[in-house]
Amino acid sequence: MLNEILSALVAVATLQNLLIMIAGIWGGVIVGAIPGMTGTMAVTLALPFTFYMEPVPSILLLVALYKGSTYGGSVSAILIKTPGTASAACTALDGYPLAQQGKAGKALNMALYSSVIGDFISNLSLIFFAAPLAVLALRIGPPEFFMLMLFALTTVAGVSGSSLLLGLVSAALGLLLATVGEDMYGSFRFAFTPDMQAGLSIAPVLIGLFALPELIKLVVMRVAKKEEAATLGAQQVTREEFMGSLKAILKGSVIGSVLGAIPGIGPSSAAFFSYGEAQRSSKRGANFGKGELEGIAASESANNGACGATMIPLLALGVPGDVITGVMLGAFMIQGLTPGPLLFQTNIHEVYMLLIGMLVSSVLLFFAGKVTMRMFSKVSHIPQTLLTPLVLLLCIFGIYSIASSTFDVAVLLIMGVVGFGMFLLNIPAAPFLIAFILGPMLEENLRRALAISRGDISVLLSSPITWIFAVLILFVLTLTVRREIQKTKTERRLAQ
Repeated sequence: MLNEILSALVAVATLQNLLIMIAGIWGGVIVGAIPGMTGTMAVTLALPFTFYMEPVPSILLLVALYKGSTYGGSVSAILIKTPGTASAACTALDGYPLAQQGKAGKALNMALYSSVIGDFISNLSLIFFAAPLAVLALRIGPPEFFMLMLFALTTVAGVSGSSLLLGLVSAALGLLLATVGEDMYGSFRFAFTPDMQAGLSIAPVLIGLFALPELIKLVVMRVAKKEEAATLGAQQVTREEFMGSLKAILKGSVIGSVLGAIPGIGPSSAAFFSYGEAQRSSKRGANFGKGELEGIAASESANNGACGATMIPLLALGVPGDVITGVMLGAFMIQGLTPGPLLFQTNIHEVYMLLIGMLVSSVLLFFAGKVTMRMFSKVSHIPQTLLTPLVLLLCIFGIYSIASSTFDVAVLLIMGVVGFGMFLLNIPAAPFLIAFILGPMLEENLRRALAISRGDISVLLSSPITWIFAVLILFVLTLTVRREIQKTKTERRLAQ
């Protein structure tokens, strides 16, 4: 075994492979930072170029693009509150307030450190725990999925701001919007136009909800730009700040690795799950959403931690963990490699090369992030009168480039107006987005579970895993109600 590992290490450590991984990481970071340009698009566009490459370098290129794009989404989320990817939406909650406080450099550095650590830990989990996690993933059926998504929705209480009621209203609107389109049985809901039959895409809703309200505020309210936001380079994360966020980073990495191994969940759900858990357990939980480094650490470690973990079901079972690994499955097949248990017997040399290459790409992500950070930090020096129309054009171009759909552009603009209205009414946007992303998975798995049990609702508590999530849900709800009661008593005491 040691000889095979050393042989794979020598095979990976070539100039060609290193250049391929550097190009993939670098390209992924840039693509991820552009609103609407997703990692799925980057991997799909790169797929034809891998047809004439050796098997392992071609897969490493696609993996590097995936990793780079997942981190890259945090750059624009922090600097201009325009998440490049859906998984970076949590990062915008604390990253952008830090940028407004003149601490964008600190936020970018924390995002990079968390991403690299989460990515590295997920790669280690792929190497050492692929088989057990794959078996666990197989035990997750529709009832377990539903309870998991229901538990993830409890994060709404943590990101509701000063009013839990307004947070619940926001989440209800998100769930309502998630029902637009065709359901799993072929029925159409709220499909007032042919374009609405396919539902609303995440990208235009996400960018419209977070980025455009900021642009409207700049134009309507004439908000002055803070000059200190332009000083990014000298702001390093201190040792105390890093150690204070280390618990959230490690916890987020584990959450990302476990949830990423379950097909269908992906980095976005892992990021929200980790963010909510970090807020509940942090001593600085009240500061989340106002510019807390620990919030960035939790979301970035989880969404990057899910990247390597999505390869677990692909390599161990031949089942793609998300859309991007579905594209990679095609790349494996084109190269004559069949993912699954036999892959570790017939192509063990290639498997070791791939695993070593993924660990190396984690290190390369750190250096690519550092260099790219300096490049993107120049955004803060652009005058607002020029930056506002540039960001608007970038959002419209990015959304239109996904499917060449004017309907998506219309959704983007409408959600921008809706987001601005929510801002005026003091309704938080984060619960809306969480519910919109988790809503389809929540509904689909509920209906599947009830279909399997022929309408017997007890199926939702039919396994130890569902009971664990049920207890956790009750525990979180109890804490939330208790906190709200204490908050109400405190407000009454101060009013007297």
